[in-house]
Amino acid sequence: MEEMFITPIQPLSMTQIQPIRPISLSSGMDRIQEVKGQEGISAFKSIFESAIDNVRTTEDTLTKEQYLLATGQIEDPHTVGIAESNAQLSVDLLVALRSAALQSYNEMMRISS
Repeated sequence: MEEMFITPIQPLSMTQIQPIRPISLSSGMDRIQEVKGQEGISAFKSIFESAIDNVRTTEDTLTKEQYLLATGQIEDPHTVGIAESNAQLSVDLLVALRSAALQSYNEMMRISS
């Protein structure tokens, strides 16, 4: 019998499959509540402030990881790619929030006229 150079895929049993954990939001946004007036403005502002802070933090982490890689002080080079992905995701989230806010604003202006 010939030796196979490709190992066949083995089927998984249902006991080997782990259930997916639901994502929990750390910023307390997991429940929707109605806010009005100054409270609504501060809630809206805090969402954008936290997104901007997240971008700054992830960019700083990426810069630090890139420096450590360039100077040969890093043990796990894959952490640079992870930091880069985190930074890109945080920027994408901020851009999506901005786009949604502008779209909502334009919709309100169109309704009021």
